[in-house]
Amino acid sequence: MAFTLYNAPQSTCSQRVRFVLNAKGLAFNEIKLNLLEGDQLKPDYLKLNPNGVVPTLDHDGAIVTDSTVITEYLDEVAPQDSFTPEDPVARARMRALMHFIDEMPAAAVRVPTFNLAFLPSFQKMSRAAFVAMAESKPLRREFMMTMGQTGFPKAEMDAALARLRRAYERMDAEITASGGPWLQGKAMTLADVAVMPALVRIDDLGIPGWQDLPRVVAWFDNIRAHPAFKPTYYPGSLLSERFPHLKDKIAAWA
Repeated sequence: MAFTLYNAPQSTCSQRVRFVLNAKGLAFNEIKLNLLEGDQLKPDYLKLNPNGVVPTLDHDGAIVTDSTVITEYLDEVAPQDSFTPEDPVARARMRALMHFIDEMPAAAVRVPTFNLAFLPSFQKMSRAAFVAMAESKPLRREFMMTMGQTGFPKAEMDAALARLRRAYERMDAEITASGGPWLQGKAMTLADVAVMPALVRIDDLGIPGWQDLPRVVAWFDNIRAHPAFKPTYYPGSLLSERFPHLKDKIAAWA
């Protein structure tokens, strides 16, 4: 099996897929896209992924898009070290959790990410250039226009952080109910992989969040200790490594 992954080092969705590939020991050719320079919007890439986002997986010529779909696909075509429960009820529970994660923390984390990390780059653009860039994004057009070149207002940031807090509390409840240490008990599932990048991102941004929830603290320590974590988060995968201006913003949260 030959895998080629079109992704971006700092992309949270890309990090999900890299983790599964690394955990399964699947060799893959990595093509890194620069999202701020618009690599994901170039015609050749849009032929692969008309949504104009990363990641995209090429498996022997078969194109698979959307990180959630890709991780499930990988568990089907390479079932070794599976992250999917065999029991149908547990499997349905996992998929429900993944849907919640995509709706809540994975979506909410975009607001602090764009406000704290990406906004300075957008502020350097002319208004015409910014609008053209925003209009070119198939999935993120409205999001970009809402943010604009002044960023999301405090109320929007507060709402995003509140949604993230509810996600941490949901994680705590799931771990409590299952007995842990993972969301669904003793075995890690794709739900754990799905939520991982959101917590890594918030930790990287230095925003307080789940330190008062010991089960979530332990979960975070456990996933960072997983053998697949380090190769997934290779140098350059964290926003704080790419954007030096974040140091002052991170200090402000401390």
